Amino acid sequence: MNIIICGAGKVGFSISKQLSAQGHSVTVIDQSSEDIKKINDTQDVKGIVGRATLPSVLENAGAEKTDMIIAVTRNDETNMIVCQLASSLFNISKKIARIRTKDFLEGKWGKLYNKSNIPIDVIISPELEVAKSLYRRLEAPGALDNVPFGKNKVKMLEISIEKNCPIKNIPLKKLTEKFPDFKANILGAVRKDKFVYLKKNDQMLEDDNVYVVISSDQLNPILKAFGHEEKIAKNVLIIGGGNIGLQLAKMLEENFEDVRIKIIEKNKQRAEEIANELSSSIVINGDALDEEILKEANLEGSETVLALTNDDENNMMACVLAEKTGLKKRTIAIVNKTNYNLLQDSLNIDDLVDPRMTTVSRIMEHVHRGTIGTVYSLLDGEYEFIEAKISDKSELINKKIRDSNLPDDIRIGAIIRKEKVIIPRSNFIFEKNDLVVFLAKREELKAVENIFSVGAI
Repeated sequence: MNIIICGAGKVGFSISKQLSAQGHSVTVIDQSSEDIKKINDTQDVKGIVGRATLPSVLENAGAEKTDMIIAVTRNDETNMIVCQLASSLFNISKKIARIRTKDFLEGKWGKLYNKSNIPIDVIISPELEVAKSLYRRLEAPGALDNVPFGKNKVKMLEISIEKNCPIKNIPLKKLTEKFPDFKANILGAVRKDKFVYLKKNDQMLEDDNVYVVISSDQLNPILKAFGHEEKIAKNVLIIGGGNIGLQLAKMLEENFEDVRIKIIEKNKQRAEEIANELSSSIVINGDALDEEILKEANLEGSETVLALTNDDENNMMACVLAEKTGLKKRTIAIVNKTNYNLLQDSLNIDDLVDPRMTTVSRIMEHVHRGTIGTVYSLLDGEYEFIEAKISDKSELINKKIRDSNLPDDIRIGAIIRKEKVIIPRSNFIFEKNDLVVFLAKREELKAVENIFSVGAI
């Protein structure tokens, strides 16, 4: 496909990198000559310095022959205008925009987005997506991440292999012998910062982060098998009452009646605003690094602490302070600087969340063709978890997995057939309309589209 990306910040940079690696023809537009130079120097894409809201700049970027435009500049209005121009002047078929401002996203103004008004096909709200990601983590205590597929019938869990894990150092083929109720597919692991596929003779090792595909009704038994019997936290402390913190608190209030939520927000006006929007959460105005404020928020009694401010250093410091209380608690921090990941273990922080990759994964979900759905990216998009429906023209129909000639870098996790979840073995036979959840290396995504015989955008 021919794709234009407007915005060369962290999100735009990551998207262009992934799309280029997948073989798409990518052009990136940004007013920053420095950002464009960085892209031109490091990626096989075309970078253009200019305002994406100017028709001449879009024309120069090849808009007349473009299949998709992705507007991820720092300005909502710019992203909306880009999509309008893409539709009205260049008839670009698919338009994706990142929109942050609450007024543009909620209530009666939602009718703005249609062919007659502002023709945006997909709106991505980064703060909402990050809040959803954090909620999923809290929903599955013991897992580093919890990603739904097939309308939540299937889950992909990221689980850290700890010292006390009862199934570490056991060949995968023997797991079902020792644990007959173990219904899961262990597809691979990040080991010493590199991804490795795990085959039946391989073992999970301490400090691995493994990726497991399960039927959603097996969530608790599988976590227990890995040595995790933690309960959903009853006392949650959120540091930072921005859009992410507010959205997360709303989700927790709506879904967990017995969870007690406290929020520390430094800005007095913002603290008052979010207090009015929440029903049961307690909002405290103050500095989260202040000892008295932390006492008032009952830091010591909090089971989970989430640091969600715009300041990476403060987020990490808040998690460190939480650990120093002496009582075991889960700590999660939002961190935008990727090199801070190197400090995670030494600071004893349970989980660092990169908002950029959450947004990128959500956008990539809408880039793939036809019947290819939900995407979860690993290692900056080098690998992706995907769901895809088998069309009536697919070469997979009536073939066993072992005879299907799937590329070596594709691993099948689960099948959904007529509402039933199947964890398949090598003799499983594909049928038309099967929804397949699998892991693929990004270089294989064109092959994936061909194998599943997906339709055009």
